[in-house]
Amino acid sequence: MKLSRKFSFLQLLAAFSLVALLAGQAVSEEGKSAQPKPETKGNPEAAVKPDAAAKTSPTDPVAKVNDKVITRGEVDRAMKVFAAQSHMSQQPSADAVIDQLVSAELLYQAGVKLSTPDLDKQVAAKMAESKARFPNDAAFDNALKSANLSQKELEELIRRDLIISNLVDKEIASKVTVTDADVKKFYDDNIDKFKQGESIRASHILCGVDPKASDAEKKKAKEKAEALLKEIKAGKDFAELAKNNSTCPSKAQGGDLGFFGKGQMVPAFENAAFALKPGEVSNVVETQFGYHIIKVTDKKEAGVAKFDDVKERIRTYLKNSKIQKGVLDYVAQLKEKARIEKVKN
Repeated sequence: MKLSRKFSFLQLLAAFSLVALLAGQAVSEEGKSAQPKPETKGNPEAAVKPDAAAKTSPTDPVAKVNDKVITRGEVDRAMKVFAAQSHMSQQPSADAVIDQLVSAELLYQAGVKLSTPDLDKQVAAKMAESKARFPNDAAFDNALKSANLSQKELEELIRRDLIISNLVDKEIASKVTVTDADVKKFYDDNIDKFKQGESIRASHILCGVDPKASDAEKKKAKEKAEALLKEIKAGKDFAELAKNNSTCPSKAQGGDLGFFGKGQMVPAFENAAFALKPGEVSNVVETQFGYHIIKVTDKKEAGVAKFDDVKERIRTYLKNSKIQKGVLDYVAQLKEKARIEKVKN
């Protein structure tokens, strides 16, 4: 059973911080520029229909929370974030997003009344983290442009996120408790959800090859893998060879990939790995990523996950569920005291 490590209200925070959107764009922005926007200058239709253009202006108010106006632009950005989150099968309506932004604004207004430790340092760290997701400054700037944001605006949105997170931590999360009895009861009541298939723990050494590599480059990588396999058979330490030779990020852990089940790896890798017994090493295995040497270090038979193996995940899941409910209850209380106005365009 997969248990969420983050309570879903964080999707709301992402909706106006746009950090999630920028992270998603980091993968595809390298070498690309922002899509050009259609120009209205010299467009006769735009000139004769100023009212129609005004109705879709990013500065149009869609709601007012106490004295703070939420604009059409904020809603559009939030919708873009939700659309970028591929795990969300159904996108929310504009009205639903407006409701969530109203809730976020209420939380922010409550949050600014509390002290947020090292706020400026946290903003700078988050900003650096966002930039680090991109191959260069130009790609980062392109992502900002496509989101209609300046760096200063992104910094301000990150600041708002941190203020709300601080509020949630202090006023809600810190008061949530999950007992050992709660965890055990959830496990016993949902035992069918903890069934799992056969899984293995494996390490590998990858001699990576670019998909567009020449035959000569592929041959060279394969020969290197075969030479490493000979060293392993001669008694050399697998983890040490992985650290010094593998092109996979797992080399930092001596090639350890942790436990995985069937369907999680590419077929050629999976077939070779599941054919091994703990302690055995494969021959050189070719995949689209290059040439692998695989060593299986542990195996779990199909069955029900042991309570001790999942109890901390259950605890996190239950705590986050309580936090989510607590946030919704807290927002409901804030709404009772707030002046909220929806604007119909």
